[in-house]
Amino acid sequence: MRLSDLYPPKPRKPDTPATRPARAVAASAAPTPARRLFLLSATAAAAAAAAGLVPRLVRPALAADGPNAKVTEHFEVAMSDAEWRKRLSAGQYEILRQEGTERPYSSPLNDEHRAGTFACAGCAQPLFSSRTKFDSHTGWPSFWTPLDKAVGTHTDRSFGMVRTEVHCSRCGGHLGHVFDDGPKPTGLRYCMNGLAMTFRPQAA
Repeated sequence: MRLSDLYPPKPRKPDTPATRPARAVAASAAPTPARRLFLLSATAAAAAAAAGLVPRLVRPALAADGPNAKVTEHFEVAMSDAEWRKRLSAGQYEILRQEGTERPYSSPLNDEHRAGTFACAGCAQPLFSSRTKFDSHTGWPSFWTPLDKAVGTHTDRSFGMVRTEVHCSRCGGHLGHVFDDGPKPTGLRYCMNGLAMTFRPQAA
């Protein structure tokens, strides 16, 4: 007779949270430092994006498989990335071609109150009349309507939010976003980046 016949091994309990020591369960449930950092970074990025303080990193026209892809749009003014870089300043390129966002109250156009026309800095297409500009107290030039057929829009789902992106209908350059908290008669607020536009004063 073998010793194992007299003292058979005890059956092993299944490995479940109920059978593990409390410390082991807590350790497995707690996020790792790297994951905690990732969650905090993602939360901070979403909050900053909502405030308009963080630039978009990928332009929808380049993200052909992404939720914001503008794969069916064709623009009258089309250039290579190298040509856009040569044509625009670094700040203009970041906003118009990479969908960046300028710092609030950083653009002189936010304080532009003369009569005239705001045009696309990429292709010079007229976009907004000074007659529709208003002070939104957000730090970005704001308008309650664009000129006829001057802009296009698409759904922007970046940073876990759903917003309406606004771009120039002639070259596709990113201008900003439109919101439904504007004044009458439209109730809309076209919140634009000043670097994405130029201003032409009305002739006296």
